[in-house]
Amino acid sequence: MDSEFLWRPGDHAWTRESHVARFMAQHGFATFAELHAASVRDTAWFWDAAMKDMDVEWSRPYAQVKDDSRGFPWTRWFTGGQVNVAHNCVDRHVRDGHGGATALYYESDSGRAGEARRVTFAELSLLVDRCAGALRAAGVGKGDSVGLYAPMQVPTVVVLFTAMKLGARFVPIFCGYGEDALRERLALCEAKVLFACSALTRRGKTADTGAIARAAAAKVPSLARIVWTDTDDWAAFLRTGAPLAAGEPTAAEDPCLIMFTSGTTGRPKGTVHTHAGCLAQTGKELRYAFNVQPGEPFFWVTDIGWMMGPWEIIGCLLYRTPIVLFDGAPNYPTGDRLWEICQKLGVVTLGCSPTLIRLLMRATDGKGPRGYDLSRLRVIGSTGEVWDEASYLWCFENAGGRRCPIINISGGTEICGCHVSPTPLTPLKACTVGGPGLGMDVAVFTDEGAPAPTGTMGHLVCRQPAPSMTKSFLHDDARYLETYFQKFSGVWYHGDWAMVDGDGQWFLFGRTDDTMKIAGKRVGPGEVEGALTAHAAVSEAAVIGVPDDLKGTALVCFVVLKPGQVATEKDLMAQVVRQLGKPLAPKHVYVIPELPKTRSGKIVRAAIARVFLGLPPGDITSIDNPAAFGPIAALGQP
Repeated sequence: MDSEFLWRPGDHAWTRESHVARFMAQHGFATFAELHAASVRDTAWFWDAAMKDMDVEWSRPYAQVKDDSRGFPWTRWFTGGQVNVAHNCVDRHVRDGHGGATALYYESDSGRAGEARRVTFAELSLLVDRCAGALRAAGVGKGDSVGLYAPMQVPTVVVLFTAMKLGARFVPIFCGYGEDALRERLALCEAKVLFACSALTRRGKTADTGAIARAAAAKVPSLARIVWTDTDDWAAFLRTGAPLAAGEPTAAEDPCLIMFTSGTTGRPKGTVHTHAGCLAQTGKELRYAFNVQPGEPFFWVTDIGWMMGPWEIIGCLLYRTPIVLFDGAPNYPTGDRLWEICQKLGVVTLGCSPTLIRLLMRATDGKGPRGYDLSRLRVIGSTGEVWDEASYLWCFENAGGRRCPIINISGGTEICGCHVSPTPLTPLKACTVGGPGLGMDVAVFTDEGAPAPTGTMGHLVCRQPAPSMTKSFLHDDARYLETYFQKFSGVWYHGDWAMVDGDGQWFLFGRTDDTMKIAGKRVGPGEVEGALTAHAAVSEAAVIGVPDDLKGTALVCFVVLKPGQVATEKDLMAQVVRQLGKPLAPKHVYVIPELPKTRSGKIVRAAIARVFLGLPPGDITSIDNPAAFGPIAALGQP
């Protein structure tokens, strides 16, 4: 946090012509700080002005921007208005003469040229209309749920927009889940139709996702049909109804998207998002934080079951910004796969997690990013976890050539967007998340609910509602109120540790429920992991707390070393002591081959802790590499 600024907007001319700079000038603000202050002083003004600037098209204008008469948790937005995501992201572009523009690029697991695909807006619109007619013929109507259990392929985008065009609710489910996790989510949303892939290919190996889908569907009474998106069944299904060009009129507050949060602890939580909320938040972030433009390829390495999937599809296509659908492993067939795609398609915005960057840093079977023409790259995006400084600097220097800002955003499934985010006008230190996003009244609180002093870690909160905040949890109002509004009255409690330094730069330190107290000192795992990855030999790390007779809780660390590197436990323990002090010396530091992670790159500390302590790991169906638990169990305590 004491590092110098790595990136300053004044050194890059394009920032002065960015959407956020133009919006700021249009409304008479001299600085971004003034604009942000105005955006939270009167959130109704900001969201009204932003929707107009984003050129969101309404079939019926709204009468009131914000109705908070029932209190923060139940705020309604753009009341009286009618708006539809599919119309704004697909249909109107074709109507306005942009049908020949590219909407989607598809890249498969193998990387073979014959499997790549380009889809125009006209082609996408036709597929959506055909799918809409088939779903209508299958009895799907407004308010029904349509599930999807498939990777980032063209039918995935078609189903998303088709459901929304019909006024139905699109329910994406991570295609790495097992039978029970899939069944529970389909049953909770009472899905009528499930679109699923019959097989999932990763690194040249095939998984029988079809068997999982069939077994789960058999136990969901509401489900009438499975459509296989990767077989001839897809084309056959599209022929079962007449193409439907006219969509269903949808109100601003009509639900269009249900996304489930992780079910590793307790029942999964279904977050509910609306047409206006999705357009407002994703549209604002892609426009003002990422400065997307028509025709400039946007590539975020994600799964549709993670929030970033719907976020990029809706937010980019709103502006005719083509997205790259990547259905594969980012280091297969070689560690250069990502950089090859960026060069081939002329990617302008690349989004990735810190874990992915650490994976690519370790690659030895390629040229690395400096071996490819990344000259069109303008912005690097990041989210999902806390950065360590070594990986951040490697990404900034090697992938971005020190000329691309790392727009490190953080929010969550429950708001379909971000609480904190840099913009092109934000100077950046290593690992920063910039500051509060426009329209987001975000603060850092002490345990007592007072503003945390500068330079001290506290709770990330939001003091006013935003249009994209979940409309409760699906079938569970009590749990919604308990999760977000119980800790601090009338304030959204997000569950992240945050800090603001003396220069106004914001930093995150992981989830508050991961925090440990070691000999009376509170520390987040991200802080210890950052200390470990600062060691020259360490590629990545995971830290857990275990019961200890002396300290109450002791730190146990797991590290993956860089290829060819060696480090002893004594060296690594000394590294933590040097950075964080002797009271936070780990009890053990173990070197293991790999860390268990979800497909989206998140390290599953809770499952690691359970396995190490000899307990059942819990629901690990979202884990991309479950075999990684083996060495941890072998090292563990009985």
